Amino acid sequence: MGTVPLVHDDAAGALALVVFDEIRAARGTDYVNNFWRALAMDPDLLAATWARLQAVMAPGTLDPLTKELIYIAVSVTNGCGYCVHSHTAASRGKSMTPAQHAELLPVIAMSAQTNALATALQVETDDRFQA
Repeated sequence: MGTVPLVHDDAAGALALVVFDEIRAARGTDYVNNFWRALAMDPDLLAATWARLQAVMAPGTLDPLTKELIYIAVSVTNGCGYCVHSHTAASRGKSMTPAQHAELLPVIAMSAQTNALATALQVETDDRFQA
């Protein structure tokens, strides 16, 4: 159960409705997911988060699938089940294959393990790795 009520269109204010319409248009759907509906309890936060997400996930030197795979990895690391599910679905929509997904998960697990070991051991960073 969420800690805030989901804001549905009939209860949304003008700013939230504008963002909901942008989400629908950008995704080519009539569906606005629960994350955005929860953020709509604070329309300014909703609008700012949507704008930032659009900027970060916009086409760039990283392809859209790579960005979604990174989102999955960070979501797993942060323990955000909602984000793992939503970005796995988005990755599938961007042509992630079952084989790619199967390969991604052990990479996430391995990086979590080696990160924990390096942190626990307080390994000094090699000079050649410093920028």
